Amino acid sequence: MIEIKKINFEKLNGLVPAIIIDAINNNVLMLGFMNEEALEQTIEKQKVVFFSRTKNRLWLKGETSKNYLNVISMESDCDNDTLLIYAKPDGPTCHTGSYSCFSEVSNDNIYFLQHLSNLVKERKIKMPEGSYTTSLFQRGSDRIIQKVGEEAVETVIAAKNKNKEEIINETSDLLFHLLVLLADQGIELTEVISNLESRHK
Repeated sequence: MIEIKKINFEKLNGLVPAIIIDAINNNVLMLGFMNEEALEQTIEKQKVVFFSRTKNRLWLKGETSKNYLNVISMESDCDNDTLLIYAKPDGPTCHTGSYSCFSEVSNDNIYFLQHLSNLVKERKIKMPEGSYTTSLFQRGSDRIIQKVGEEAVETVIAAKNKNKEEIINETSDLLFHLLVLLADQGIELTEVISNLESRHK
């Protein structure tokens, strides 16, 4: 988490720019400004609070629309004068009703796999009751390995039947259980991606 005392608010007369990123897919949502009090309240509320230069006051994003930006993580740049905030939006970010304040954003949702991987790892640590993922970890590695095998076979059968909907469903199940397997074995998804990248060179 950000250490407020390290942030340099002097360069822009008490303000720093804050870039908001969708934590699910890494899309840029908007750019706003924060003073020290706005940053303090953002950390306290875990919802993004800006300093509005036009209204000359603090502004909780979503205070009218209820489209809050829920903070997932925060970091500063190398000069400590710009903030990068990963957030989960409750709805459209732009006042026009658009998803993002920038007209061209990628619809690539491949980053959701990393988000899902992180969620699986969190389930392994916290083991919340009623979670299917928790039940897999509780039943142990053999059951997780078995599920990966079952889903792989079902994916093959769906492909053999050339059933697009079933292929998508079974592949989704297989990918999910593979993420559980990786978490169970202490392997990061990024390690697999790096291995694929090295093979591609």
